[in-house]
Amino acid sequence: MFNLYHHPFSPASRSVRLALGEYGLAAEFIEERTWERRREFLVVNPAGTLPVLLDGGGTAICGPRPVLEYLDETRGAELGGKRLLPADPRGRAEVRRLLDWFDTRFHGEVSDYLLTERIYKRFMTAEQGGGAPDSSAIRAARSNIKHHLHYIGWLAGRRNWLAGEDLSFADLTAAAHLSCIDYLGEVPWEAFEHAKAWYARVKSRPSFRPLLLEQLPGVPPSSTYVDLDF
Repeated sequence: MFNLYHHPFSPASRSVRLALGEYGLAAEFIEERTWERRREFLVVNPAGTLPVLLDGGGTAICGPRPVLEYLDETRGAELGGKRLLPADPRGRAEVRRLLDWFDTRFHGEVSDYLLTERIYKRFMTAEQGGGAPDSSAIRAARSNIKHHLHYIGWLAGRRNWLAGEDLSFADLTAAAHLSCIDYLGEVPWEAFEHAKAWYARVKSRPSFRPLLLEQLPGVPPSSTYVDLDF
């Protein structure tokens, strides 16, 4: 049995939860608010970041990429066509490129702004960085997301899935980021049909259902969040 330190609205945590679901692996979830800098959590991961997977043998795997690759290396080969990281080097390179795109560029330009300003700050003290949302950061994210949706649509229009013919960690990671933002109603789906159609396919998978059940106290989900036919 795995244990996963996560936050319900951490895209990196969500990508791992989706991967666990796709691989049929059970885990006990431990919610962590990283801004609280809990000593007990910092002992597990001195970087103080999420997600962290405990493998049951006393080993802590920290960070989305290490966790996803650990799952592939320990479980992937036995899954055949359901493997989420391709067996061939070129395919693996493309998945890793897109993981970098979403966890670094998309996060830095879109999801970090929106989630910090509209969600995380609600639960932070002033000393932890809480306070009123920064409207300029929100405006920047709303502008930046259009470029990323264009790119997702471009990929989805030329491939079966974002990285190639098969579902991969790239799809799960991109969908994890978008799901958090979609909860807030911050994704202009109507202008990006290819991206919307791809996301609807990922969102309809059984691994996604637990995410759609989660709600933030005081912040109801957007009308598109739980709707599979949005």
